[in-house]
Amino acid sequence: MSELVLGLLLPVIGTTVGAGFVFFIKDKIPGYVEKALLGFASGVMIAASVWSLLIPSMNMVGDEGVMTVVPAAVGFLLGMGFLLLLDMVTPHLHLGSKSPEGIRAKLSRTTMLTFAVALHNLPEGMAVGVVYAGAIATGGDVAVSSALALSVGIAIQNIPEGAIVSMPLYAENKSKLKSFGIGALTGLVEPVGAVMVILLASLVTWILPYLLAFAAGAMIYVVIEELIPEASQGEHSNVSTVGFALGFTLMMVLDVVLG
Repeated sequence: MSELVLGLLLPVIGTTVGAGFVFFIKDKIPGYVEKALLGFASGVMIAASVWSLLIPSMNMVGDEGVMTVVPAAVGFLLGMGFLLLLDMVTPHLHLGSKSPEGIRAKLSRTTMLTFAVALHNLPEGMAVGVVYAGAIATGGDVAVSSALALSVGIAIQNIPEGAIVSMPLYAENKSKLKSFGIGALTGLVEPVGAVMVILLASLVTWILPYLLAFAAGAMIYVVIEELIPEASQGEHSNVSTVGFALGFTLMMVLDVVLG
């Protein structure tokens, strides 16, 4: 139980630490640093989707020919579709954008920025939760160490993400304490999403392979829709490529070594 609690809290701790950077950075994050951090987060999420989610999804089904990939394919597409739906209906504003997305609503700019970050964090929480659910349900097919590796990887990439969130919020409201609080609170979406997935998997165990792939699809949607476009626009896009390589390699190593 203590390992489960630690695994669920690590991503929140990472986000909180990153959001705290707002107290130490006087102005804004340099453009090349932001690009590198966006690339790094993308690399971690792609590697986690493959090694921690899609491959275990297929391994849980076993050697059943073409049917081995059916849960992974179906779950992946459903995860992409779910995030697409949330993106379409939730009023939110991406960092650096002036045009809100989703259903029109009379919300403040800060609130819509917060919703955008929450949409980003939800798939990460679901990913951590479903891997822990697999460890609990299978008792071996998905190792607890693999779940911990994913939690550590998400927590590491949440540190720069927390900073990327809190700094623009500070530019909006000019309050470092408020910006830190909002940035840290967005991290709470992750354990909420994780617990929801764990409860669902405990009630319907056969759905686990689908849930693993579902979380992968949701995370990759965020990377394609948000992170990569932001990282590739303007100057220093080559720096984001280096960041991607480092993030991908780190998550791959964590999963293989700890898993």
